[in-house]
Amino acid sequence: MSENLPSCPECSSAYTYEMGSLLVCPECGHEWARTSAGTDAASEERVIKDSVGNVLADGDTVTVVKGLKVKGHPTGIKAGTKVRNIRLVDGVDGHDIDCKIDGLGHMQLKSSVVRKG
Repeated sequence: MSENLPSCPECSSAYTYEMGSLLVCPECGHEWARTSAGTDAASEERVIKDSVGNVLADGDTVTVVKGLKVKGHPTGIKAGTKVRNIRLVDGVDGHDIDCKIDGLGHMQLKSSVVRKG
């Protein structure tokens, strides 16, 4: 590798690797965020907007604007479902909202299928 990664802060292992925006230790399983000026500036610039262009923030309440299918659940998420206390994350495949939906549990949603309020 061309990049020199820091050792694990828990067990001091030198075999750390990157997984998305996190650093991971394969020996003890500890995960932590890289603390450099470059990643802090990038996370401050990131703005996530809902389906109509409103800026979202952690702790907001959003409403699902279209019905969504969920694996293993017969009805899925219906349009109009309110989701409280969202958390914005760097998810996989555009899933940038981390939330808990009553009756379905913990999951990630795309900001393009929700509306603030």
